[in-house]
Amino acid sequence: MKVERFAAFSDGQVGGNPAGVVLCDALPLADVMQAVAAEVGYSETVFAAPTEDGWRVRYFAPESEVAFCGHATIALGAALAQRLGDGVFKLQLNAAAISVEGHREGATVAAALQSPPTASRPASDALVDTALALFSYRRDDLDPRIPPAIANAGLNHLVLALRSRARLAAMRYELEAGRTLMTAEGIGTISLVHAQTPRCFHARNPFAIGGVYEDPATGAAAAALGGYLRDLGWSHEGAIEIIQGEDMGMRSRLRVEISPAAGASVRVSGSARVIVDPSRPST
Repeated sequence: MKVERFAAFSDGQVGGNPAGVVLCDALPLADVMQAVAAEVGYSETVFAAPTEDGWRVRYFAPESEVAFCGHATIALGAALAQRLGDGVFKLQLNAAAISVEGHREGATVAAALQSPPTASRPASDALVDTALALFSYRRDDLDPRIPPAIANAGLNHLVLALRSRARLAAMRYELEAGRTLMTAEGIGTISLVHAQTPRCFHARNPFAIGGVYEDPATGAAAAALGGYLRDLGWSHEGAIEIIQGEDMGMRSRLRVEISPAAGASVRVSGSARVIVDPSRPST
């Protein structure tokens, strides 16, 4: 089984979030896909098989299947563009139908996904207090303009917006405690963000439920944040940029285009680069 490797949402030829991509005639059994994802060791590996009008897609983290993964979808768009040429590709996920497009640009591929529908709701005080304690944050670390929320664009994310870029940079937590919290609450990631300007955000995304301390770029969380900002009436002027992975030495760039329609999908785009040396995916 051939595994292609891409760093999605790269900043040119550096950074990005590594993802495995397996294109096959028919999807293997789930336990086989899980074993391959564990061997690859990236936060997600995506498996895709052709259908009559698109591709059947499933995502696996090293320890569990994931309903939707943005950066692996961008990697998939890059792989499909390289194999089939530039275009838009329909994807059938376990619980949603989306699309991804890829356009070759020299050494990288520009890719964009249309997310599943978006939704958000306020996070409970109990959940917020537990999450703040996990990171040793306090209530006064939070940015009151962006209240804590559960945001969804195919997967639930707890959004915690911080006043200070320095507090975001100082993020620390215990992996097992994070896994326990995310599992109990059904949270894909905790989306820690700082609004540098109304249209430029810095982000960090612990992914403990998948056995990963932190992702350097998270398209699903970016899509969920975009939907939440729309619901909040945030002055995004139609799009935001997210810089992620900087504090890991893996600077990544994501663009989120937000339509005004309540609950509509959002468009998340960025670059993807081929990982030539799998032993060094981040540089």
